[in-house]
Amino acid sequence: MVLLNSSIKSLSLIHQGKVRDIYDIDQNKMLIITTDRLSAFDVIMGEPIPHKGEVLTQMANFWFDHLKNIPNHLTHENPEDYVLIDEIDQVKGRAVVVKKLRPIPIEAIVRGYIIGSGWKEYQASQSICNISLPEGLKQADKLPQALFTPSNKADQGQHDENITLEHCRQLLGDDLTQKISEMSISIYIRAAELAKSKGIIIADTKFEFGLDSNNQVTLMDEVLTPDSSRFWPEKSYRVGMSPPSYDKQYVRDWLETQDWNKQAPAPTLPKTVIDETSNKYREAFEKITGKKIS
Repeated sequence: MVLLNSSIKSLSLIHQGKVRDIYDIDQNKMLIITTDRLSAFDVIMGEPIPHKGEVLTQMANFWFDHLKNIPNHLTHENPEDYVLIDEIDQVKGRAVVVKKLRPIPIEAIVRGYIIGSGWKEYQASQSICNISLPEGLKQADKLPQALFTPSNKADQGQHDENITLEHCRQLLGDDLTQKISEMSISIYIRAAELAKSKGIIIADTKFEFGLDSNNQVTLMDEVLTPDSSRFWPEKSYRVGMSPPSYDKQYVRDWLETQDWNKQAPAPTLPKTVIDETSNKYREAFEKITGKKIS
């Protein structure tokens, strides 16, 4: 089943994001459905990408399982138990039941390689988020060590903005900033090692955290998926260029060839772009997990 917008009548809709629809279960739990929507340049495309929601959900679950020692938001309950029979198709393979947490208002970005906005900032200032870096780094170079470079969480339709560690400390306090920085880098290093053994480089990634009722820092939202990470095939990785990636870059590249002002509505995606993007998401899932989408 391809799902552009969910329609669960048995639960109340709390929030519809770019990709996820969140429904209320009770005071402690929510149902998160990952649709097949895709956004590019902060605009939601009108066409779904088949299997995208299943890839994101099942890949995140794979990583949550791999990172068992890190507290996460999953309750491990079956989403199908919370919806009506005729709504099961909308949650099967693409939904999770999670704990309600108090979100920490930053995105915890970890960079292992210099690319994207980090590369642009380095060219201008030889630093990323005010962290000085050695001279002579090239695009897509591996960084001397993984960097924690937080960003603020912008409203929907707005761009997140990188912030300095000093700004992060002002928002969260020294202790929480240190905790999240250490957790994020540790998770990234562990994940990068596993992905490397499967022929994939994780260039960078972003995590989101919340606090539970005991103020325990808890990993939430998605984790280490093609939407939240930059995955590069190791065999095509080259320094000095932007390597091909397993994500929506294929859509972005096509959009850049269109006469479009990057405002809604987006151009209609051709079938070839939809199919190729779907294939890239599934290939990343299969390479990392060793499984097929179920």
